[in-house]
Amino acid sequence: MLRMGLTGGIGAGKSTVAKELVELGAVIVDSDVVAREIVAPGSDGLAELVDAFGEDILQADGTLDRPALAAKAFASDDARAALNAITHPRVGRRTAELVAAAPEDAVVVQDIPLLVEGGMAPAFHLVAVVHADESERIRRLVELRGMPEADARARIAAQATEEQRREVADVWLDNTGDQQALVEQVRSLWTERLLPFEENLRTGVAVEPEPVVVPPRDDWHRQAQRLIARLALAAGGAAKRIDHVGSTAVPGLAAVDVIDLQITVADLAAADALVPALTAAGFPRIAEVVTDEPKPSYGAGGETDPGVWEMRLHGSADPGRPARVAVRVDGWPAQRFALLLRDWLSAVDTAKQEYAGVKADAAAEAGRRPDGAEAAAAYQSLKAPWFDQAHHRAWEWAETTGWSA
Repeated sequence: MLRMGLTGGIGAGKSTVAKELVELGAVIVDSDVVAREIVAPGSDGLAELVDAFGEDILQADGTLDRPALAAKAFASDDARAALNAITHPRVGRRTAELVAAAPEDAVVVQDIPLLVEGGMAPAFHLVAVVHADESERIRRLVELRGMPEADARARIAAQATEEQRREVADVWLDNTGDQQALVEQVRSLWTERLLPFEENLRTGVAVEPEPVVVPPRDDWHRQAQRLIARLALAAGGAAKRIDHVGSTAVPGLAAVDVIDLQITVADLAAADALVPALTAAGFPRIAEVVTDEPKPSYGAGGETDPGVWEMRLHGSADPGRPARVAVRVDGWPAQRFALLLRDWLSAVDTAKQEYAGVKADAAAEAGRRPDGAEAAAAYQSLKAPWFDQAHHRAWEWAETTGWSA
């Protein structure tokens, strides 16, 4: 199933987004609701809290007196650790139960106020952040919730900053203005991204981007880092390193809007063993691709052992963020050249501009092909001759500069 984390600062409007997603068909798992449930009257969680902190954390009706608990639990590091040891495992187990109970084709949205602060973003296929300007959030908290302004400012200051939220946000929902505008953003997100993403994930389909070269984007690096974090969590110790490679990794280079990533592994057996985990993380395997094209080609002096060009290719199932993930063996020619090409083009502006021209010509020719698959194949084949001579130049630069992967 598709899992999206939903977060945002206090007063940003997460409840509005969650309500609309429920109406559209999402399964909502609210962390605040779960946190209250695991310490409800009669629960083991509440009984253990009483044992740890005393009867005076209960109200007269037997429910938890949260301010009284907070006064004790946050008085020292040991007390806070005791609280977390009681509540965190229970929240985790209950959340897992609710997620597991959702249908196989569900879009599960986990509403987590402190998702950013807790470093939980890589565990989700997507993260959506609801944003409103600080002044507007303060107004809402004061006027609509009756919170003293000083308290509102203190609560906001204690949470993640806007920049920290942008670092993890695959989706940025702006709620500074009219509420209906926010609702329309959510509806577009649902129909244009969440539903097709869920279907692609369930059916194992990777998104195939059109070979259209676009101007360089400042956020390609940030997007790559989010994907790398997800891949690192999925691959675990099998990944020796994960790198942003390809044209979107070269500052200032126009490129097809697809993030190229490389997972380096010890051997092909390790690459094959990663298939289930990468697929579950949103990167199904592209089974028909099992080898890289030699660079340079055999006729231009390339490595002639076909075995060292083997690799495994995965692609993003997210229609909103096309990506390719090449899983390559450490030290093999394509693994090393992917890193070298990125660094050479980043360092040598004439090479970068030359490659930009090659890409533009190839994209223009590919655009004349009516079939999408044919256009993509044409784009790659038209660039191939350039690599025969670029390969030698890049390695000459590496030797001159002392470059190392």
